Amino acid sequence: MAAAAPGADAESRLRISEIFLSLQGEADAVGWPTVFVRLTGCPLRCRWCDTAYAFEGGQWLHIDEILAQVARHGARHVCVTGGEPLAQKRCLRLLARLCDAGHEVSLETSGALDVAGVDARVHKVLDLKAPASGEQARNRWENLAHLRAQDQIKFVLADRDDYDWARGVVQQHALAARCMVLFSPVYGELVPADLAQWILDDKLDVRFQMQLHKILWGEQPGR
Repeated sequence: MAAAAPGADAESRLRISEIFLSLQGEADAVGWPTVFVRLTGCPLRCRWCDTAYAFEGGQWLHIDEILAQVARHGARHVCVTGGEPLAQKRCLRLLARLCDAGHEVSLETSGALDVAGVDARVHKVLDLKAPASGEQARNRWENLAHLRAQDQIKFVLADRDDYDWARGVVQQHALAARCMVLFSPVYGELVPADLAQWILDDKLDVRFQMQLHKILWGEQPGR
């Protein structure tokens, strides 16, 4: 058997914060038993980030090891998330391999990094950053051209100013005609009923959502 090329081993690894089974709490697959593959690292620092523990640490796993751990949970749905999963370039390879294995795969990404190379079978959930996040300037607007009907655009909103900004973006870019648009309140900051009423008052063609996993388990990591 020929020896592996130098560095070939490392080319198949990703730094993983955690892999766990839970219920999908957001987007169009909400409620489905889902394996979450959380990659370590993120170039953004959103003020209200709820997964800052994934910025550092984790362990290096080969893609084959990741697939084996996912398979042991026996769930059809898999969500690759972070941090910012696309900050690791081999994430694209992982997404394709998960699709090849027969999983329904979703990708949760900040929208600050290029999504053009994401496998067409993957459901992209693109999180456009509103002003209160502190990362509005990082939005990569070119990503909108790479969205398909199966994808979703998510706005996490902290206050009325965030809502007004998001409403303007939805209208300016005709986002509701492109794919599903999700409006979600920042947990513990924006009263969910207020956001729901603003959507109704403005007759916006968007989907209100709350984070199901936080309703069930609070801010417990790995749930």
